[in-house]
Amino acid sequence: MDSRAAASPADWVLHVDLDQFIAAVEVARRPELRGLPVIVGGAGDPTKRAVVATASYEAREFGIKSGMPLRVAARRCPEAVFLPSDPPAYEEVSARVMATLRDFPAVVELMGWDEAFMGVHTDAPEAMAADIRQAVTAETGLSCSVGIGDNKLRAKLATGFAKPAGVYRLTKDNWVAVMAGRPTGALWGIGPKTSRKLSEMGLATVGDLAAADPAELAGRFGPTMGPWFRVLAHGYGDTEVVGTPYVARSRSRETTFQEDLTDRAAIDAQIRTLAERVAADVAAEGRPAVRVAVKVRFKPFFTQTRSVTLQAPTSDVRDIERVALAVLDRFELDRPVRLLGVRAEFGHADRAAAERVPEPGEP
Repeated sequence: MDSRAAASPADWVLHVDLDQFIAAVEVARRPELRGLPVIVGGAGDPTKRAVVATASYEAREFGIKSGMPLRVAARRCPEAVFLPSDPPAYEEVSARVMATLRDFPAVVELMGWDEAFMGVHTDAPEAMAADIRQAVTAETGLSCSVGIGDNKLRAKLATGFAKPAGVYRLTKDNWVAVMAGRPTGALWGIGPKTSRKLSEMGLATVGDLAAADPAELAGRFGPTMGPWFRVLAHGYGDTEVVGTPYVARSRSRETTFQEDLTDRAAIDAQIRTLAERVAADVAAEGRPAVRVAVKVRFKPFFTQTRSVTLQAPTSDVRDIERVALAVLDRFELDRPVRLLGVRAEFGHADRAAAERVPEPGEP
């Protein structure tokens, strides 16, 4: 099916995703960097421990990707321009983008700094998508891609085909033609580790997963998530776009140490400090935490995350600190520690978050 084929007036879901958002904001502030490999992360110093927050498309051609240590990125692309992360600047630009989207006759559901779903009723979704792209560029100078779908899942995946700076439609009509031969990891909600487990079952593609036995999936991944993976493979998803402001699902703090920690007392002290900062963030948010997670990155670069659900929601620093230390006890601290993190999760996660299987070791 032609992704621009005509349609009768109908309800559509558009997924608007800003292209290389953080890097684009930095380049907009420094036009002389346009066309250069730009890497943003930490304090912008690749000699210090930190990871890549984002990389421009030019940097990605060298294999640079988010989460990569800055030192590794510097080795792969010595000529890259490294910049420190500046969250307030990104928040300000994001607010302008979202205000621009709300000028359209649509319901806008924010998903983060750089993406949002829009619920629209139109007979020309591609034309509206083009207008949205033009308006965002006119207001901010930034480029965005727009995925068009008959539900959120398909709209989100369509954006991947639209990037960069394009528009693409993915619906039930072209789902099989576009997606059936792609690896299961191409689905929104299936990470690399789950994809590998599916491959071990002989389910390498989306088409394979769509035809899989739900009972076998339930036996491998549990009665809820196993069959849900098959649902994803058919492209089914939520069609409702909720016009509510973006609400953070968690607050977290983490620290990368310039020298590895090996002393348990020092590790405990750092966890207490991080827990105090997170508790302050939770109090400022005005919503109690229902779950506390601890992230540990061991030398050289092996990351694990453990978490527990609280007996009762809390914003109390003592409770969050106590639980964080208890979670820390679940780790085997038998190797040098290069990073620690503490995360407090709130109680109102959306459906997509609830249905998604976190990857082991994922923050």
